[in-house]
Amino acid sequence: MARRCELTGKGVLVGNTVSHALNRHRRRFLPNLINVTLISDALQRPVKLRISAAALRSVEHRGGLDAFLIKQDDADLSPLALGIKKEVRAALAA
Repeated sequence: MARRCELTGKGVLVGNTVSHALNRHRRRFLPNLINVTLISDALQRPVKLRISAAALRSVEHRGGLDAFLIKQDDADLSPLALGIKKEVRAALAA
């Protein structure tokens, strides 16, 4: 499973661990991913996603999963999240 947020696209960054003597060793900065179940108001069902903690705060700030997906750019979303966004749009249009 890729270490990538399904809603924001946040992934692994790389950099250096620098010692006091300025010796550099490569390291990875992993995103803070959590498995969550979010409720979609439009679909009336829960949705399981693996998202970053920052994305979870953003979802709450924007007013829920449906509002977040509608505003989020399609390039950042995973294929699963794109499918959910399509379902939400269809449910809101009906």
